[in-house]
Amino acid sequence: MDSRTKRHLSAAELDALARRALGTGVAASTELTDGYANAVWRLSLDDGRDVVLKLAPPPELEQLSYERNLLRMEAAAYELAAAAGVPVAELLRAGFDDPVLGGDYLLLGALDGVSWNGASPDAEHELRRELGRLLARFNTVTGEVFGYPHAGITGATWREAYLAMVGALLGDTERYPTALPLPVGEIAALLAAASPALDEVTTPHLVHFDVWAGNVFLDLTGTPRIQALIDHERAFWGDPLAEFVTPTIFGELREDDPLLAGYREVTPLELTPAARVRLDLYRAYLYLILLIENGPRQYPEAEYARVRDLTTASLIEVFDRLISHSPGSRR
Repeated sequence: MDSRTKRHLSAAELDALARRALGTGVAASTELTDGYANAVWRLSLDDGRDVVLKLAPPPELEQLSYERNLLRMEAAAYELAAAAGVPVAELLRAGFDDPVLGGDYLLLGALDGVSWNGASPDAEHELRRELGRLLARFNTVTGEVFGYPHAGITGATWREAYLAMVGALLGDTERYPTALPLPVGEIAALLAAASPALDEVTTPHLVHFDVWAGNVFLDLTGTPRIQALIDHERAFWGDPLAEFVTPTIFGELREDDPLLAGYREVTPLELTPAARVRLDLYRAYLYLILLIENGPRQYPEAEYARVRDLTTASLIEVFDRLISHSPGSRR
């Protein structure tokens, strides 16, 4: 989707960047437009390699608070995920504060598979089960602090970090007024009232938090399998349970979901009543992101309207459930 945060580079600028970073020029380039924030190109290099370039928005462009240094988190996540045995694209070069273009970029080895978004593989059930196993492996990576260290939004406990993340996001509405189902103060109070459920989480785990079909690449040359997970830029340190929110976006996590079965093949996971509350807290956070991020990005109205309406309706449902679990809260 087109976005104001996406930068546009000429063929000459792409060639110069590749020469600085990898020592070879660009024979051909294609911009990839599926993403929402960073500009992305597939480059065919003079030495025969195909690579993917991700370029962050210009540093002077204001974004949401948690989006500071997103590509730096993504670079770290690629290396950590690979070390945990999760298939990812190869990180060839991470450039931060590039002196010529300004801002950050990543150069990744191009994948030869296909995006799950738009593909209709025969083994859908088994692929979803495999995805569950890979996400469990991704979540085995642990850290030292909760939240977004690269953005300076952290907490000593998961509850503290989550409320800081929500607070930063709601604070962004002062710069980017957003139509939300409840006033900002009421939303903050509602989420805080439900936040004691987060105290069950005592170790920071690496959470991708953006595992929709477009970020899963498939190898369909034989028996369908997952080739790689991509786009780790929204990753944070927190509760592995949050990983299930994006693959079930605008829906619920069902006990018969093969995603859950695959996850449990690697590590136990019980959907207790408290876990269901935590899931709703993470859904609320994701849906708020989807609504508030339109402020800096300014999506085309015709394309964004459906997403906005569906997100708003889903957020209202989540708020209603959280209210039912928080007797002290009032709409």
